[in-house]
Amino acid sequence: MRALRVPVTSGPEVAELAEVPEPVGAHPWASGERLLVEVHSAAVAFPDVLQSRGAYQHAAPAPYVAGGEFAGIVLDAPAGSRFTVGDRVAGLTVFGAAAEQVTAIPGYTVRIPPTMSFNGGAAFFLNYATAWFALYRAGFTEGESVLVHGAAGGVGSAVLDLLRDRTDRLLAVVSSDSKAETAVRCGATEVLRTDEDWSHLARAATGARGVDIVIDPVGGDRFTDSLRSLDVGGRLMVVGFAEGSIPEVRVNRLLLRDLSVMGVAVNPWLERHPGFGERMLNELEAMAASGTVSPLVGHVLPWDRAPEAMGIIDRREAHGKVVIEVRPEHTASPEGEHP
Repeated sequence: MRALRVPVTSGPEVAELAEVPEPVGAHPWASGERLLVEVHSAAVAFPDVLQSRGAYQHAAPAPYVAGGEFAGIVLDAPAGSRFTVGDRVAGLTVFGAAAEQVTAIPGYTVRIPPTMSFNGGAAFFLNYATAWFALYRAGFTEGESVLVHGAAGGVGSAVLDLLRDRTDRLLAVVSSDSKAETAVRCGATEVLRTDEDWSHLARAATGARGVDIVIDPVGGDRFTDSLRSLDVGGRLMVVGFAEGSIPEVRVNRLLLRDLSVMGVAVNPWLERHPGFGERMLNELEAMAASGTVSPLVGHVLPWDRAPEAMGIIDRREAHGKVVIEVRPEHTASPEGEHP
């Protein structure tokens, strides 16, 4: 089969379309359950860029097939599985998704309705699972104020989408006018720019109190200002470090105003609390079936341009998810359109 292959871990620019063997057996994370999916759309994210340089914590030795997310149709499922042949599904596979077929992880795969396109499905699982889990760990309650970094990116836009109409103080931090427009479309009530004193503006927007929760997939030198923007008892949720550097915190800042800093990582939580996985999958399937969520597909690349996908993220050009259309859909959105 054809796949987006990374021959050596020297960066995203070496990715190439190549013939590779069809997947055999079960995914290593699937406890022996073989779930085979015909891929219609695949997606890449920041971990794909890290992995292309050999810098991701769940490293795959080169050569490997890129792409961590997929949407498609089940070709083979084990007896007694939640899935049957012909199901429309979306999920996370920790690489290997940008191919004509992929072995999925049942615990990280959900059914999607016909009303959700495969392109939207490829943008759904990772972003919305991360966003939902971040809000769960933060203990979000209706009406609390939330500030979202990287608000035009995959996780940031999903957080905005999930909080749409659940608070009237939903602040987005972005770096450009076009990303500001994207954040507003996704539900932000106020947009702050990284070239402004956004921490001061966030406090002003909340009556000088500060926000209740900060969701941060970016990291870097904005971390301290995120702490400054929090109200007493506020929570800063660490999702990732897309900016590239890992910040450090002076813990006296936490003591002075009863602040909390929490990491957001779904996999270790599921390992410690196995029953939680079913709850997460049910929540995600309910979201998809309700039609109330709209995964932000910012870039759709045809299959023959798949090698360009990771470069869009690496150059910080992505708005929402970068999707590769392995098998075109009649309903697919053109590049740059929010479905």
